[in-house]
Amino acid sequence: MLTVYDDHEKVFQALCAGASGYLLKTADVEAIIGAIEQVLAGGAPMNPRVARLVLDMFTHLAVPPRKDYGLSPREREILEWMVQGLIKKEIAERCGLSYHTVDNHLRSIYTKLHVHTRSGAVAKAVTERLL
Repeated sequence: MLTVYDDHEKVFQALCAGASGYLLKTADVEAIIGAIEQVLAGGAPMNPRVARLVLDMFTHLAVPPRKDYGLSPREREILEWMVQGLIKKEIAERCGLSYHTVDNHLRSIYTKLHVHTRSGAVAKAVTERLL
């Protein structure tokens, strides 16, 4: 990307769209030629100011540590099956458990995750990357 824009939003949009590098139009001809050569060699050239913006963005995008909701290995397994879209009966068959045992595990999962529905548990598992 060769542009006059150096604000974080434009940089982020360009990189998300697949830009291989990000240079400002204030760069001299030698720098632009060098950047093209870097891209061809697999590099990702950036103006130093833009590189600082990118690094700052990554510090803000850091994934928070996982919350520990105290799920047992079996509860995690059942939650994984739920995320994959299986119903209680299918989960019971896959795990070699009775339907009622799976139902008890689900109630425990809901309590530990502080949700009241299957979709709430799945949403929390996905958004908080519990699995």
